[in-house]
Formats: sequence, C-alpha cells, structure tokens
Amino acid sequence: MSTPYHRAAVHLRHARSVVVCGHVRPDGDAVGAVLGLTLALRDAGIPAVPTLADEAPPPRTYSFLPGFALYVPVGELEQPDVFVSCDAPSFDRVGLAEPMAREAETVIVIDHHPDNAEFGTVNLADPQMSASGQIVWHLLERLEITPSPEVAMCCYVALMTDTGRFQHDNTTADALRDGAAMIDAGVDPSEAARLVYQERSAGSLALEACAMSRLTLANNGHVAWSWVADEDYIDCDARPEDAEYLPDALRRIGGVDVVVLLRHTRGEIRGNLRSKTGFDVGAVAREFGGGGHKAASGFTFEGAVDELLPRLLAALPGGAAISGGE
Repeated sequence: MSTPYHRAAVHLRHARSVVVCGHVRPDGDAVGAVLGLTLALRDAGIPAVPTLADEAPPPRTYSFLPGFALYVPVGELEQPDVFVSCDAPSFDRVGLAEPMAREAETVIVIDHHPDNAEFGTVNLADPQMSASGQIVWHLLERLEITPSPEVAMCCYVALMTDTGRFQHDNTTADALRDGAAMIDAGVDPSEAARLVYQERSAGSLALEACAMSRLTLANNGHVAWSWVADEDYIDCDARPEDAEYLPDALRRIGGVDVVVLLRHTRGEIRGNLRSKTGFDVGAVAREFGGGGHKAASGFTFEGAVDELLPRLLAALPGGAAISGGE
C-alpha cells in the first residue's frame, strides 16, 4: 500500500519546481524543517527554494544554519508545481504564501500539530512526532537521500528547539533515537546548543529581564504570567524574534502549572502558553481561536488586556480561585 511518505517522495522526485515554506513568525522547528528539506532536495537535484510566510526577514537567531541565505520572499517567486508547507496546521498559517499554496498542483503538508487540518494533496501530519524537522528526517529515507551534515544540522536544530533541548514532555524515545542519528550524520550537539542558546545579544537578555520584572502569579500560584510590548524591543535594543526565548524563561519558575506570555504588538495581543504539569494549553488556545500542542500553544486576541486576562485565567489551572482580576 502506498503510504503518505511514499506519495510525497514521488511528487517531489517528479517536481519541476518546489517552494518550501514554514508558518508565520517562524521558530526553530519551522526554520530547521524548511532549510533541511530544501537542502536535501537540492542535493538530490530537485529544484527547491525556501520562502517566508510574512514580510519580516527570517529570524537571525538561526542565521548560522546552512541554507539560511537561500530564503527568497514569496513575491519574487514564480508559481511552483509543488508547494511544501512545514510546521503549519492550516492554509492561513502560511500567511503571504497562501495564494501560492492554493494554486499549486500539489501541496505537501509536513506538520506535527494535533489540530492539523490536513489541507494538502499529501499530508505527513503526525502529532506523535516531536517536531516537523523530525518528519523531514524520516521523509529523506523515502526520497533515498543520504543526509549531509548540513541537512542533519537543520533537522537537529528543529528537533532540539521544539523539545526544549530534549527536556519537554514531547521528548520521546524516537526523538532521542532520531537525534542520535542526526549526530551520526555529522551534527555536533554541543555546537548546535551553543549557537542557539549561548549566542544571545545583550538586547535579548535585556528583554528577558524586562519580562521577568513583570512576572505575576495568579490563580493561587498555579499560573505565572508576564507581558512585553512593541516599545520594549526599542528600549531593550532587541529584535522581535528574541521573544521566542521568553515563554521558556518564564517556565523556569517553580511550583506553577502554566506560564503565559502576552505580547502587545500592532494593536493586538499574541498569547503564548506553556504547560509544565500536563495541563492541555492547546485546548485553551483553541478557545481563543489559536492552536498548538498540549504543552505549548498560542493565539492572537484583538482587544485589551483587561478584557482578555480574566477570561484566559479562568480557563487555566486554579481559575475558579480568581478574584478581582488577579
């Protein structure tokens, strides 16, 4: 029986042109999966180009990754016959690339979100995988591509970042085995960790200090939340992608079940939720029109914090204990 992996490999092997795109505001998994697949396809002689779902440049946090300079804005690309969506659960999450995706002859979806809409011609949507980069890694075998050290590095960073350095509850035995295989293929794990986590700018650390200074406990100590706003990036000389570190920084506080980071930007609030003790924050995010995983999720809210916060806290652990908008 033909499997989705086999069908994806056939489409890619016969592709005249391929565009690979992650979700808006890409994180390490989206960037690593996109670049890992792009480089592997190019190594196999398959024409592939990585693009972006929004107008912002790719996050410089991952500028050390092989293939980072290959990104081309979607507006500069011709319509491909194969469009690959990485780490996006729905058409709208590929942002500016959505019209291109809808017009492609073939759409291949590579994703591990539990709420994936399976919007592709071929769907490699597996919530049991720890990262979309891990799905790319498994696809390479079906493509009969031996991964280079550069491809392995991209996939490893995708896996490392989405498992929180292999410490979140999506760190499975298979994830560790695949990580080991990537190391066997040429990845230096200490170097990968250093480049992602130990090369931060002073502005990034200042932004973290700003968020930590606003840390507030709610719901009788079950929830910790904080916020940053557009002006904080200016004051701290930080970049928007530096906020990617903040939810996990908040997560270090002991004794809480869930941490919340609210980002005020361009008239809306972006909420990032992280669970520490098994509470399903993905279900909460979906109540607010967002989505994500059981332990990590997000949403966008159009309105004021005073309107959002009581509703959000009520849906989180200890919510019944809220009084006076705590």
